[in-house]
Amino acid sequence: MNQQELQEARTNPEFLGYLNEKEKEALENQSISELYEVLDSLLILDLGDDRVHKIYSEILKISFDKIEERLKQDTKLDINTDDIYFVRSFYEHAIEKWSMTNFNGAAELFFILTQIIEDKFLIDTINIHLIACSDNVDMDTFYENNVLLDESEEVDEKYGYFITTFKFDTKEYLANNENILNQQFDKLKHLLA
Repeated sequence: MNQQELQEARTNPEFLGYLNEKEKEALENQSISELYEVLDSLLILDLGDDRVHKIYSEILKISFDKIEERLKQDTKLDINTDDIYFVRSFYEHAIEKWSMTNFNGAAELFFILTQIIEDKFLIDTINIHLIACSDNVDMDTFYENNVLLDESEEVDEKYGYFITTFKFDTKEYLANNENILNQQFDKLKHLLA
């Protein structure tokens, strides 16, 4: 959308009414996919921080409840289903903690994600985040030094919410840092109990 289209959407009473109704329904239904649809619209249209915060808080609440439920059931999240929204919210919360240099909090969330998702590629990339947090590397430094920003790199759409491309070979990096991952597992495995 260009700036004119964004402004038209912000002031279109029909669209704003639809968005309000969608938000109400999503909150009533506790539908994380619908809540993300509303959240993404609010962010694109810049329709108020309080409203964004309210929706994001609800997304986190639903996500944490569902992930806790999955941990108890010992079932994995499948990112090829609506589970992607639970993974996305948990990941975004971990990134938020990391960006505020809460390395331990971010590491805990990244660790839990590596234990509850069923996607080897995503687990490997999240483990790279976990290694950085365990080394207290701030997110900006990590991003600048390690993330590949090459737009020609083909990435599956389902990974669009995650940092997945790096300036190094992922398998080699993980092999070289296996001790750190093992230490993190020993340190954080109590979170799975």
